Amino acid sequence: MTRPETDRKALRSRLIAEREALAPALRSQLAAKLAGHLGDLLNRLNPQTLGFCWPFRAEPDLVEFLVEWQAQDFGRQLALPVVPATPGSLVFHLWQPGEPLVADRFGIPAPQGTPSAALQAVLVPVNGFDARGYRIGYGGGFFDRTLASLRPAPISIGVGYELARLDDAQPQLHDLPLDWIVTEAGIVVSPAR
Repeated sequence: MTRPETDRKALRSRLIAEREALAPALRSQLAAKLAGHLGDLLNRLNPQTLGFCWPFRAEPDLVEFLVEWQAQDFGRQLALPVVPATPGSLVFHLWQPGEPLVADRFGIPAPQGTPSAALQAVLVPVNGFDARGYRIGYGGGFFDRTLASLRPAPISIGVGYELARLDDAQPQLHDLPLDWIVTEAGIVVSPAR
């Protein structure tokens, strides 16, 4: 009998491989559609401090969209996560376009030496997701620990491609559902679920 965590690991690997197999031009088109829907949601929610992740392993590249979103309102701030040296919560640090970034231990660009941020909303990458708002991440538990520890809790918005949609993300006991999930198809999970 296959153990559930093994199934989830295989599912994660398959979903990432499918995303990485998309042609770069198609990924760009899908990310642009996703950004349009995300812009509508951000206008509705109106956060002033927004956390996001630098795109990794062919995730939707929303950096240019977010830089433009920030520029539309002087009070808006962007923040990027810094991964702790030992398992724990991510710490989001303020980031301005043009500020240098340093690759973390996973090779993901992160700010260095900027103040930490109190997030009002955070964009969470999804390798897989279901209609209940559960996601499959990379298996390190960083986002679950982070979302559980932040007070007040920021609005969590999953972002990913429609090909990541699952019937069941097989959540574990510590997994937390996201408030919203946005893909190129629109808002596909919301608090009204």
